[in-house]
Amino acid sequence: MLGKDSTYREFNDDDVHNEEMRSPDFFHSAEDDGEERNENVPPGEDPRGSTPSMRLSKTCLKNVFTVVLIFVYLLLTAVAAFLVYQTISDFLEKVNHPVMSVTYKEVDAFPPPGIALYPGNARLLSCRHHFHNDIPPLVHPGEPQGGDCVLREVTYQGPFTNGTQKTALVVQGPSDVRNKELIFMQFSQNETEEDFSAITYMPFANFSQLEDSLNQSKFMRDCERNYSTWTFSGGFRTWVKMSLVRTSGKSDQSVEFRQESTVVKFNDKRPEPERSNQLFFVVFEWRDPFIQEIQLIVTANPWSSAAILCGVFMAFFKAANFAKLTVQWIIRMRKRHLRTKSSRLGANN
Repeated sequence: MLGKDSTYREFNDDDVHNEEMRSPDFFHSAEDDGEERNENVPPGEDPRGSTPSMRLSKTCLKNVFTVVLIFVYLLLTAVAAFLVYQTISDFLEKVNHPVMSVTYKEVDAFPPPGIALYPGNARLLSCRHHFHNDIPPLVHPGEPQGGDCVLREVTYQGPFTNGTQKTALVVQGPSDVRNKELIFMQFSQNETEEDFSAITYMPFANFSQLEDSLNQSKFMRDCERNYSTWTFSGGFRTWVKMSLVRTSGKSDQSVEFRQESTVVKFNDKRPEPERSNQLFFVVFEWRDPFIQEIQLIVTANPWSSAAILCGVFMAFFKAANFAKLTVQWIIRMRKRHLRTKSSRLGANN
């Protein structure tokens, strides 16, 4: 029985010894024992056998390492701040400047556009539809010849002329682009005191919108505000080829007419007394059977920008944590240095 008790006590002592070694306080006590042994060493001698010059070089190395760590922290912070600025700038740039996506839609016929003409003192002599670019030779130019066009006359106050009354002669434009439908118009104007003679015209999207409008004056005023105007000169035949462009924005849709025009001089063969009346000739047709559709697309993706910002903020957090650990390490090293210095001063006294 006594042998068993002694064996049991030996095992218990070993377990207690192992638990003490595994406990965190064991290392602190070991450091304290080491410091106590350092205090018992005579002054001027290093317990590890290092010289004062070696201790000085180690201290300098630690200081240099500390400065490098702080520089790395500042560098990481600057890079993270630049990434935040760049990400936000790119996002705002893409939002304010959307990308244009251009597609072409082929059609057999266009909705008949409206063409508003402002002849002023000029008089309409004829307006006829033709096909396949076939315009017959002129017969008795300068004389009224009638026509087969649909015409409307609208009087309204111009939006940019301080309430001045304007009279527009609106004609229904060509529609059958496959058969190259066109409109040939002829105007005559007596001698005028103006230096230059020309007639202004303005195409707009759909002639039926004017027909269906309850207030045609207001409709024409809005058209003049939203559409562009062009002119054709007297003494020439101006051939206008139109194309339709539809632009879809963020919240609205706009229609724009683009044109190509060619000018040919009119060889006036009338008798000399009749040439006092200046003649104007204009042709309207579609350039091709395609509608150009432009869609504004915002390429900025808020989710990708948010993901980048999250990554940058995580880098900020890691850098701050790194700086905190660096400061704690510096404080701990400083306390150890002061404690060692005070123990040496006590030993010298």
